[in-house]
Order: sequence, then structure tokens, then C-alpha cells
Amino acid sequence: MKVSWVTDESRVPSTVYYGTTPEKYDSSGTGEHTSYRYFFYTSGKIHHVTIGPLLPATTYYYRCGGSGPEFNFRTPPATFPIEFAVAGDLGQTGWTTTTLKHMNATNYDVLLLPGDLSYADTEQPLWDSFGRLVEPYASRRPWMVTQGNHEQETFPIIYPNGFKAYNTRWPMPYELSGSKSNLYYSFDVVGTHIIMLGSYADFSDQYKWLANDVARIDRSQTPWVVVIIHAPWYNSNLAHQGEGESMRVAMEEMLYNSRVDIVFAGHVHAYERFTRIYDNNADPCGPIHITIGDGGNREGLAMLYKEPKPSLSIFRESSFGHGRLRILNNTHAHWSWHRNNDTTAVVADEIWFQSLSSSPSCIPKIEPNVQLTQVNDEL
Repeated sequence: MKVSWVTDESRVPSTVYYGTTPEKYDSSGTGEHTSYRYFFYTSGKIHHVTIGPLLPATTYYYRCGGSGPEFNFRTPPATFPIEFAVAGDLGQTGWTTTTLKHMNATNYDVLLLPGDLSYADTEQPLWDSFGRLVEPYASRRPWMVTQGNHEQETFPIIYPNGFKAYNTRWPMPYELSGSKSNLYYSFDVVGTHIIMLGSYADFSDQYKWLANDVARIDRSQTPWVVVIIHAPWYNSNLAHQGEGESMRVAMEEMLYNSRVDIVFAGHVHAYERFTRIYDNNADPCGPIHITIGDGGNREGLAMLYKEPKPSLSIFRESSFGHGRLRILNNTHAHWSWHRNNDTTAVVADEIWFQSLSSSPSCIPKIEPNVQLTQVNDEL
């Protein structure tokens, strides 16, 4: 686990003390610290410390820098079942607060966030307030994120490459999966291979990395494959129409041949679930596409849809909420979308489905342990 925190005091050591008993720390980890400038803003001291190895399904108590409050987190289990909470486009509104409380009301093992975190949009103090907002939740469970358009924060000549605050504050374990960019990476947890793609990262380099990543997937060890993007490839909402199309054209065939089970996206501030789909047609061996950019944000909901509803779209609704993916075993999983009501989250859409790796007619077309290094010259 990587623990990240920010201090105003520069002399605080980048050390995390931890153990399995409150107030008793028999282990520690030391990491690194950094800071960044963005125009006239200078961040605090940003600490990143990796601790472990850790036991599965175990609560650890920890203190950052040797002082301050004690926190605790629970590690994911070693075997099925495992539950992922999924919420995109969070922001810092009253809707965000409700979504976070609803997600936290029942236990989950890992949060998957398909981009648009703080909505700072160059106002750097909003990154600090976002950290304070999510700390009670992100300090207790692993939060695995990818970037959205609101993380770009580019400025001609001065900050042409963007993602300065995002990459400094939210480093993901990209190097462990052979990626050269914090904007896309993969990881394994309890029989599930999670691929976090970058809708706003270079497609050529990302394609090369993705080809090697999917070629190494061993479905006997990770029978489930889940992909996270920001801009949806399929979308019947009038908002952000076609913005994921270039990425779909570049990468969809590879995900289809790899028999990805489900693709989560954000960006559109609404919820929508599609049938299994490939190349704009229903396909029993294609992934289920789900848009879940309804976590909070500050721009409101995307209320307008194409009419009549396309046959590929199974359920759609403009409401705030979050999702739950509970993988029971090698073959079966349950997905539910929880609409935000005033005090409780109401299950408004749900489905049981089977892993493609367990379907005899959907054998992956890319063999594991094959290294792919060539990229189509047209990309």
C-alpha cells in the first residue's frame, strides 16, 4: 500500500509507522517527498510512502510522520469474493459528500475512479480541499484512479504537458506494470486484472504498452478483466458525444480479442449501462460498457438523451450515485448502481453476469505470455 499525505511543515519525516493493533506500531516504512509550483501557488510537502508486505483481509493502524491522528485501513482479501466501489467525476459538492457517505455505508475492498477528481481546473487550493474532503474515505481503502479532462490543467508554453498536480499528488503503481506513464497502468487484485487507461494520454505509446499488458494476462490466475477509461466509447447522452471515438477506434479490437469483461467510463454526468457490445453492435463476447460519471461534480447532471433509446442501451438515468461490482468467484459477478436519495442509496439498476473466460465460445484470441511490440503505423 502507498500512503500519501501533505504537510505544511517541511521538517516532517516521510515515514509511516504501522501495525495491527491500535497505537502499537511494530513496523515502519520510509519513502519520498516532493512539492510543486503552479504559477503563484506552491504546494505543501507531499509525502509518498510504500508500506508492506501486508497480510490480506487485515486491518492496519498507522500514523504519518510520527505525529498527528491515527488512521486505519483494511487490505483486500486473498480470495473471492471481492467488492469494488466505482464512482467517477467526484468534485467537491454536496452531491459528492452524499456519494462518499453512501459508498462508505457498506464495506468495499477497492475504489475504482475513472477520472475527474477535484475539479481544481488550475485553482490549486482546490486540490488541497479535495484531499481534506476524501481523507476519511481514501485513508481507509485503496483508491485506484485514472485521469480525466479536469486533471489536464495545461497552459501554453508554461505547462504544455499538463497533469502536474495530478501526477505529483496521485502517483499510481504504473512502473510495476511496465508503463512509462502515471496516466495508464494495470494491477491485479483477487483474480481480477484491472487496466486503467488514459483518455488524454498519447495513444501510440499507450497502445504499445497495452498490447504487451493484455498479452501477459493469464486467465487461469485472473479470470476477470476490467478496464477503466474516462471518455466513454458508447454513449446515448447528448453530452460529450463522440469524444471517446478516436480511442475506441485505436484500442477496441484489442480489448475485444482479450475478452475484457466490463469497461467503466466517466465524463458524462449520468449513468448508463449497455449490453455486451463490440464495434457498435451487440456481441456476446464483447464487454459490458457502463458510464458512471455521476459521483458529484460542480457542473450538474447531463439530462438530455438521444431519443428513441438505442437498442444497445439497457438502462440510463440522469441521477447522482455510485456503483458496486461484487465478484463472487471465477465465473459470476453482480453489478448494481445505487442512486443517491436524501439519506440512503437506492439500488436502481442491477445485473448478474458471467465471466467471458468461463464461456467456451469466447476464448481470448491473444495468448498469454506472448510479447507484442509492433504497432499499426496508422496510429
